[in-house]
Amino acid sequence: MRLLMWWSGRALSSAATLLGVSVLIFAAVRLMPGGFAETVLGPFATAEQKAELAARYGLDQPVFLQYGHWLGAVAGGDFGISMISRQPVGTEILARLPVTAELTVLAVAVSALAGVPLGVLTAVRGRPGGGGTAGRLLSGLGVSVPEFVLGSLVVFVFSRYALGLEVGAWVPFTRDPGANLAAMVLPAAVLSVFAISVTARTTRDAVLGVLVEPYVTAAVGRGESPWFIVRHHILRNAATPVVTLLGTITAYLLGGALIVEHVFNLPGIGSYIVQAVGRRDYAVVQAGVLLAAAVFIVMNVLIDLLVGVLDPRLGVLAGRRS
Repeated sequence: MRLLMWWSGRALSSAATLLGVSVLIFAAVRLMPGGFAETVLGPFATAEQKAELAARYGLDQPVFLQYGHWLGAVAGGDFGISMISRQPVGTEILARLPVTAELTVLAVAVSALAGVPLGVLTAVRGRPGGGGTAGRLLSGLGVSVPEFVLGSLVVFVFSRYALGLEVGAWVPFTRDPGANLAAMVLPAAVLSVFAISVTARTTRDAVLGVLVEPYVTAAVGRGESPWFIVRHHILRNAATPVVTLLGTITAYLLGGALIVEHVFNLPGIGSYIVQAVGRRDYAVVQAGVLLAAAVFIVMNVLIDLLVGVLDPRLGVLAGRRS
């Protein structure tokens, strides 16, 4: 019964959140300077031409009617037709989904493999002159540098000096796995820089909290090796906040892929949405933002369930003792 009530509550809250996001994005795209007609027809189009184009796509109807038609279609799995390519938006998003999914998975893997050891190092060797100072410096730099700045710098350096990795030479994984991974190395590295920094900081704080626990002191007193203490006592008990963060970062990296894909010219959902914003392709922008919100909600639900598995005391289904 408790499980059913929890799922019902999360379903209702998720539906309300998606409804709110749909209202906001539907209004936001129509408040952007320069409408679809001006973007497609140019600044010298006549009023008759603009009216004809608006009537063709239903943009001459009241906004609440446009929203109702769009929301009803989305509820039935129809995200509309792209005003530019005249293709179904859902089909085009599915075609680009593997690129964005691969980029996100690689960035999450790099964030975990680099951020967690860096966080442990900065916590365990946090004394002056140890590895903690360098780790904190790298973490601070990663948080401070925007992705589009770092990505543009990487593109310039690797394009200018031919350092062995081609920029913009993407090929499908099924056609050439080696070339595909070579093309994804730089975008995944740029996308993961911020996530590495945040993961390192969170891991450091979690490890510092565990280091003062009595069982760690007892393990040191028993003469256990530092690696054994880190592996069996520290990492296990510091895992919950790190796992929670990595789940949240996954949703964040999907948003960061918007810029990184555009900078590196990857044919993913991110670059598709960025191009749609410039062209005022309303259906594409609305579908992309709604999809990102849905992914974020699903990730939060999965995080709650995973936290309950890692630490039953913090689980969403844990009962309260009176």
